[in-house]
Amino acid sequence: MPDSIKDALLIYNPTSGRRRHRRFAEIEQAVRLLKDAGIATELAPTKGPLSAKSIALAAVAQRRGMVIACGGDGTINEIVNGLAGSQVPMALLPAGTANILAKELRIPWDIPHASRLIPDGVVRRIALGIAIPADGNHSTAVPPEGRYFLSVGGAGPDGAIVNAVSHGLKKTAGVFAYWAEGARQIVRYTFPEMSVRSNGDVRLATILVVGRTVNYGGPFKITTGANLFEDSFEFLTNSSRSRFRYLTCLPRLWLGKLRGAEGITMWKGTQAICEAAGDQPVYAQVDGESIGPLPVEFRIVPDALSLVTPAELKR
Repeated sequence: MPDSIKDALLIYNPTSGRRRHRRFAEIEQAVRLLKDAGIATELAPTKGPLSAKSIALAAVAQRRGMVIACGGDGTINEIVNGLAGSQVPMALLPAGTANILAKELRIPWDIPHASRLIPDGVVRRIALGIAIPADGNHSTAVPPEGRYFLSVGGAGPDGAIVNAVSHGLKKTAGVFAYWAEGARQIVRYTFPEMSVRSNGDVRLATILVVGRTVNYGGPFKITTGANLFEDSFEFLTNSSRSRFRYLTCLPRLWLGKLRGAEGITMWKGTQAICEAAGDQPVYAQVDGESIGPLPVEFRIVPDALSLVTPAELKR
């Protein structure tokens, strides 16, 4: 960590995840530990959707030394969208419903312990993904300038699940809300096709995973060749429209061994343009947040974010 970083703004979601009262006590302990290490840290609770992005944007304008994200994937995504393109580094204290980045960086799911790693952390400049409305699509939840994402994007069944999970159920049930909606989608989803243009090829697929990380969500690892420190995505598509074939993939999904399965194609690239191939809408998501229906372009943005990583992380 550069010696010049003497102050930080800790953005946290007071309604994220479970054990909220205990978590705030852990956050206060983390602030004390950071102060002892020479980093004065101010708390900034979020107040609703998109407020984490607004707070992060203000932190950039105020030239804060560092922003610390304490929340799940959704809170981190908002903070990333506020910091993207700036030089203000982002550190992480894991919390929330899920936290792909914490798993990827092997940060312990213990806020005080994780805070002890920050002062000795290494600031690394990384690329981000961005999802941009394609072909003038204004019905999508993506703003015209695009929405950045750090870990994973995609379209198809995962987009349908994320689009259907209510905010209220997510707050009360956490990750189980996604499991419940996933079980519902298994019996009702019709696997509409999409067209995926990437690296000069056009593929018809029923799911697209756009990975910046090996970890996907929950216990799953899908894009196992992805690397957060490379300026590329690893893409995965499945061409099958058979519910039975999707179900037979579940054991391989659980083991992180989808590569080589029938109908599965994987490749690396920096861009993909996705459009629904028929009249039925196909929904997309980034970092577990719905971005509405296709068409959407996924693109790599190099040199986009300063990320504090544990000193012992070898990638």
